[in-house]
Amino acid sequence: MGKRKPGAAPVPGRHPVGAGEAELLHDLDRPGGWLLSVDGVPQSYVDLDDPTYLEFEYVRLIAEAIDSLEEGPLDAVHVGAGACTLPRYVAATRPGSRHIVIDPDAALIQLVRDRLRLKSVPRLKVRIDGGRTGVAALPDDFADLLVLDAFGGAVMPLELATAQYLADVARVLRPGGTLLANIADGRGLAFARRFVATVRGVFPHAAMLAEPGVLRGRRFGNLIVAASAAPLPLARLTRRAAGGLTQARCVAEDDLARFVAGAPPINDGDPVVAPVPPPALFD
Repeated sequence: MGKRKPGAAPVPGRHPVGAGEAELLHDLDRPGGWLLSVDGVPQSYVDLDDPTYLEFEYVRLIAEAIDSLEEGPLDAVHVGAGACTLPRYVAATRPGSRHIVIDPDAALIQLVRDRLRLKSVPRLKVRIDGGRTGVAALPDDFADLLVLDAFGGAVMPLELATAQYLADVARVLRPGGTLLANIADGRGLAFARRFVATVRGVFPHAAMLAEPGVLRGRRFGNLIVAASAAPLPLARLTRRAAGGLTQARCVAEDDLARFVAGAPPINDGDPVVAPVPPPALFD
């Protein structure tokens, strides 16, 4: 492989990164569309010509939640980078927003910088760090929004699902700030119940967005958990989730308490099995 040039045009291909092998695939239906996969697991989709186009269902759900927040620019922290789809989206829909992206994979970030025009995203800074230590280094009352979307392959790092870590996230958020966490689970939703229980133990207000089939445990998929020290815009969340392309449900208040159903929160050192997607999911 030849030396990459900063700002080089995207080309399909495979590239070694810290987590394994990344692959860039061009979407033939959209001239600016690019899919980033790592070791065969789709990680991000970006449209370089239209950052408001979101291909993945769970990313659209996170965007619906962000769009439900009060208008105006946001100071945002993103734990987990990929191709920085959501920072691009927020930069386009909320001009003036500032972004800190935290990701441990320096080679992946460099690939995104070189091939997917990361430098074109205004007011974005990347810190090469783990999600735990990266958040610990941030000051109190720093962010309006923290998006937790970190996966090793297709599995969420359990150190980012504990009460101790989420308490640090709460410290970094401003009093009206919002956490949006992407988790994945399958039949029985045992991990999702424990994660939501953990979130509810840290934040006074929480809600969950997911497609009905995932909520019923019929298929493996993504669930978006929203949390804040301040009341969430539940009416807007419910309306936007139901009216979007994904047509998701918003579970909150008594319904969310019933969903948790006595599941214990996750603490550092607890024996927890992270959900693993079925082998055929990405075929």
